[in-house]
Amino acid sequence: MDKTADIARLIEPTLQAMGFELVRVQFGGGQHRPTLQIMAERIDRQPMAVEDCAEISRNLSALLDVEDPLPGSYLLEVSSPGIDRPLIRPADYERFAGFEARLETTAPIEGRKRFRGKLMGLAGDRVRLAEEGGELTLPLEQINKAKLLLTDALIEATAAGPKRN
Repeated sequence: MDKTADIARLIEPTLQAMGFELVRVQFGGGQHRPTLQIMAERIDRQPMAVEDCAEISRNLSALLDVEDPLPGSYLLEVSSPGIDRPLIRPADYERFAGFEARLETTAPIEGRKRFRGKLMGLAGDRVRLAEEGGELTLPLEQINKAKLLLTDALIEATAAGPKRN
């Protein structure tokens, strides 16, 4: 029973009103210590502080206690995506174009399921990825996991702050 989409719909308005954007909701940890993980980032793209996570946790705890979307008790864990963040939304592939990433697909493409290269954005519903052997495109709906790789370029870009348009 996957309730993460329902929980995302429930908490997104609260997060947005607080100045945050939902990145991911995950529920796991088994029967003995179930954990609801909420990953969020600031809408203004400034770095997340521990106080931001604490504020989100307080507000969402109250909301989740009232709405009670999950049976039984669980641990609420709030975090930022971090520098080597997961790529979840289609916009993430555009936003982080030019950076190295590791992607895994649900089914083999060209005989493999794991890919690593420089993100080149989207071409319709396909992720463009530049590898040593050239550029390839992967269907967005077949991407099971995607994550930025911690590189000097990513660290430098993060230290410089958000891009200004």
